[in-house]
Amino acid sequence: MTGSEINALANLSDGDGCTVSELAAAAGIRPTTMTSVLDRLGQHGLIRRAMKPGDRRAVEVRLTASGRRAASAIREAISGIERGALAGLDAAAIDGLRAGLDALAEVTS
Repeated sequence: MTGSEINALANLSDGDGCTVSELAAAAGIRPTTMTSVLDRLGQHGLIRRAMKPGDRRAVEVRLTASGRRAASAIREAISGIERGALAGLDAAAIDGLRAGLDALAEVTS
């Protein structure tokens, strides 16, 4: 699985569907690139696409049961990496790091 595919699954892991453009924005990639990522995920049976209710022009992306299992495993792995990376820091340092990362994310989005 590529980093972009992992990113897409992680961003869909909350269980709510979203449009391709919303998912691309959350993942930080172009919608055309996200379409290619979703094509691959769809071929593996991890996502499904359907017309968004109330908006015939928009396509909504949702995880399948297999996709939910994969997304859950990805979230667990990311959480484990985060716990390991932050293990030696005190609460104030972690809070400062998160604040800095949030500020950086806002500036770059």
